[in-house]
Amino acid sequence: MKTHLDWSAYDTYGVGDAYAGIPATGGNYAKAVAVCMNNHQCQREGKGVMCPSYRITHDAAHSTGARVKAFKAALNGELGDDPFAHPDLAAAMDLCVSCKGCKKECPSAVDMTLIKTEYLAQKNERLGVSHRARLFGALPRWLHEWRPTLQALVRLRNASPLVAKLAEYWLGISARRPIPEIVAGGFHAESAEFCGQRGKVLLFVDTFTHYYTPEIAAAAIKVLRAAGFAVDVLEPAKTDGEPERPLCCGRSYLSQGLVEEAKVEAQRVMAALAPALAAGTPIIGLEPSCLLALRDEFYSLGLGPEVGQLSKQAFLFEEFLMREGNKGLKLALKPIPGGHALVHGHCHQKAFGAMKSVKKVLGWIPDFEFEIVDASCCGMSGSFGLEAEHHDVSVRMGELALLPAVRAASADTVIVADGFSCRHQIRDGSGREAVHVAVLLEQALA
Repeated sequence: MKTHLDWSAYDTYGVGDAYAGIPATGGNYAKAVAVCMNNHQCQREGKGVMCPSYRITHDAAHSTGARVKAFKAALNGELGDDPFAHPDLAAAMDLCVSCKGCKKECPSAVDMTLIKTEYLAQKNERLGVSHRARLFGALPRWLHEWRPTLQALVRLRNASPLVAKLAEYWLGISARRPIPEIVAGGFHAESAEFCGQRGKVLLFVDTFTHYYTPEIAAAAIKVLRAAGFAVDVLEPAKTDGEPERPLCCGRSYLSQGLVEEAKVEAQRVMAALAPALAAGTPIIGLEPSCLLALRDEFYSLGLGPEVGQLSKQAFLFEEFLMREGNKGLKLALKPIPGGHALVHGHCHQKAFGAMKSVKKVLGWIPDFEFEIVDASCCGMSGSFGLEAEHHDVSVRMGELALLPAVRAASADTVIVADGFSCRHQIRDGSGREAVHVAVLLEQALA
């Protein structure tokens, strides 16, 4: 079996273990599947993220463990000669939202998100790529090449129930929720001479921040400069074949199983980062799923040993501030109106233990209280909540804890969520606007 991702990290798994249960085919991919030890932690409720689909269905068929069994059956030949096109495997994976909860909370650290990416790539190879998957996956390219057209189409679709219904019929995009609208200008870094007393940092502005919420990048730059850092914005390398197109981590491609396209984006990012990696410059990201792709999925894209160095230099915004705070950074902040917030953590923030830094940094704001919502996945999960067949499931996930908590919050309570799709789900499900931590800190600057 030829895989699309690099699974060499699992090369030694199960060596000498007669009970490892490694499937007969699939090589190292099969070993990644076999790490599951059937302890059923994915079939529980209460605190944590894993497993969102089980939590709403209470059906073991929609748990990480059941998905592992389906893959073992497929790789053992039980689903025929073309298992990746088999409907049983599709049914097992249908409600997986790639939350990474299993990688963090499963004692065996099953990486179902990466397993799903390989599955989708194998399925695409056999059955072809749908128009919707092409649209969602290649969104960074569409936004660069066709932004004014897309902007007009999204506005028309959101304003017209008829057009929304047609889009659902043609593309499978749910007519029951609005599509996020694209801002006119995108993000443009203002050139400013600033000599940072604490050194220089490099800001990675992801696709979603660039085209939908550029104010978050602007706020982050202000906060980082107030903290004493000179901020450069990551730009394509001089040798890049498309120097005018903003950089992208490849997350949207990976979520649709378009691995080769994701590799192209990742290679562009690595080329752009080469000087920073050589100089040891901290690299800061704002969108959890994008920045954390640099520390996680990049290992599986065959990008070379430099990825190991990147994982040491790449930080989420709050992670970097907490690190510097531990070194003596004192950010001058003032109280903000309301004085309290309700905070929702992105699934990937939770999976990588990044919520500690969010708590730490919010604690710097004077006279400010906050509560972390004890919730699983918000249910949007990138494009998942926009898919017509998954709309109801997406809403049910949000209604488990997050959306009731937001609706119960007082009008002067600030709703905080770093994830772009999390803010989308909160807006749709409660009518409340959530803000990124960078925006909140900018408001608190003294």
